[in-house]
Amino acid sequence: MPFQDISGHDRPIAILRAALLHDRLGHAYLFHGEDAIGKRLTATHLAQALNCERPSAPDWLDSCGVCRACQQIAAHTHPDFIVIEPDRELATPQIKIEQIRDIEHQFIYRPLMGERKICLIDDADRMTLGAANALLKTLEEPPGHALFLLITSRPNALPITIRSRCQLLRFTTPARTQVEAAVILKRDVPPTDARLLALVTDGRIGEALTLDLDDLRERKQECLELLAPQTLRSASAILSAAESLAKADRGLETLSWISRWIRDLMLVQVGGDQDQILHLDQLAQLQEHAQRADLTLLLNLQKDIEKLEQSAARHLNLHMALESCLLRLREALGLAPAGTSA
Repeated sequence: MPFQDISGHDRPIAILRAALLHDRLGHAYLFHGEDAIGKRLTATHLAQALNCERPSAPDWLDSCGVCRACQQIAAHTHPDFIVIEPDRELATPQIKIEQIRDIEHQFIYRPLMGERKICLIDDADRMTLGAANALLKTLEEPPGHALFLLITSRPNALPITIRSRCQLLRFTTPARTQVEAAVILKRDVPPTDARLLALVTDGRIGEALTLDLDDLRERKQECLELLAPQTLRSASAILSAAESLAKADRGLETLSWISRWIRDLMLVQVGGDQDQILHLDQLAQLQEHAQRADLTLLLNLQKDIEKLEQSAARHLNLHMALESCLLRLREALGLAPAGTSA
């Protein structure tokens, strides 16, 4: 897959192409930006461009995406392309010092097929301190044939000593129109589904290209049923739903859906751009809620949900959090029965 198939990252790709064209490629790059927006994909394409057996014209360096070398790199089987990433099976995924030391041993030897040995380190911020220090030694005196591509969504979590030895390339979230166009082209879905995917993922194109549409529609409908007036008016229904969702380990996911619904409602209340509304098919009901909803209560609830999402890793009681959120939401919507405090 060539660079031209990557959506929304023209600037970093242009910088890399210019470096390739003028033979000024650095020995280490740090690709940073939001999760799932194309950083790893760009790094993989760069490795393919450096090893492609059928490269494009000399003044427009790119890969063919179909030759043996390109396919081996995509499959992580190329002998000169090494991928290091955290162990996803761990409760707290980490890149350990042993993984980095293995790189050191492999990079002693010259490339087998191309001109460079390339190491892609995904979620580089997950390196332990020992792993980061081991990598630093290699970055300080890299072999001439080495190319390191570090990827992170949290650059400040990396030691400054690592960052200072890399050329930084910032990746920004593609425009929604770019995400929608890519989804329509690559997934062959109608514009309504492309819009849904782009909005739900907040432009994270990697997620938009892989999310299960049927599952997404089902989750959206479940959220609407949970937030229906008949559900919110019933304390027993709220308590039962919160318990069921928490037991199913869907507490955070549900909070995210609730947050999006509240954002839609506030957009309607303040007369915002309707094109940004996720639940646009529920516009009539949102407009009805907007007439009596308390904007201040909604804003406070939205802020608190964001705090809950940020502290999710800290043994959060999601059952209680969901109960509280739903009870506060019904109060903000004016659906709490008379005489109740929430």
